[in-house]
Amino acid sequence: MTQEKLEQLKATATEVRRGILTEVHAAKSGHPGGSLSVADIITYLYSEVLRVDPENPRWEDRDRLVLSKGHTCPALYAMLAEKGFFPKEELTTFRAIGSRLQGHPDMNKAPGIDFSAGSLGQGVSAACGMALAGKLGHKDYRVYTILGDGEIEEGQVWEAAMFADHYKLDNLTVILDNNGLQIDGTVAEVNSPEPITDKFAAFGFHVITMDAHDFNDIERAFAEAEQVTGKPVAIIQKSVKGKGVSFMENQVSWHGSAPNKEQYEQAMAELNAALTQLNA
Repeated sequence: MTQEKLEQLKATATEVRRGILTEVHAAKSGHPGGSLSVADIITYLYSEVLRVDPENPRWEDRDRLVLSKGHTCPALYAMLAEKGFFPKEELTTFRAIGSRLQGHPDMNKAPGIDFSAGSLGQGVSAACGMALAGKLGHKDYRVYTILGDGEIEEGQVWEAAMFADHYKLDNLTVILDNNGLQIDGTVAEVNSPEPITDKFAAFGFHVITMDAHDFNDIERAFAEAEQVTGKPVAIIQKSVKGKGVSFMENQVSWHGSAPNKEQYEQAMAELNAALTQLNA
């Protein structure tokens, strides 16, 4: 990856993080921690991987992204705004009555949304259906889905994994956001899904691990994923909940809490400083 591309990706990810904070602060509710941990992968997907068209969001041959951990939609909304699917100014309507940008993404309201998320564990099943439909329709689009590590405590995830292997869905990539924290504490304490890599491998996936916040490593992982045929891919990304805001990092309390005015200003100051340094 060139230095120019690396700096551009970092700058875009910082803008996404600014958008996340703008949303949850405006709404006085939301899930900043997990949104911040997926900001880099969502930035990379929309910048380097996904074949999408903001002018034609329902393009039949587009790649699909299913945000199964739908409560982290502030990251998705912020990136869609960066891509021009809707104005950035709309981010301040997050969770407001009548807004297109609700607390879980709604494909019938906001442009660029491929799946209306809800209860955790369901998105991977929908992604499998999209991938199989592509196979049956002789389409070359690819399907990506982002799951949380707490989410894979849901049994439906493993039913879908079995389905993906059975139908050899090599147009499906599952991205597991392994930040180690969920609403009630650490994943290890609540109901450990480890060993995650071994389990996905046992279900027939080609498994890749990567650093969720290193764009060079993300590029390496996706280059490997693109070469896989005959089986689905699972990318296990080791991430930091709250990444990019010092006082939110690795703090379970920021799973579903919005910053107050002072916290918002401190967080934005940190991100603004990071952006200034990147643009220097």
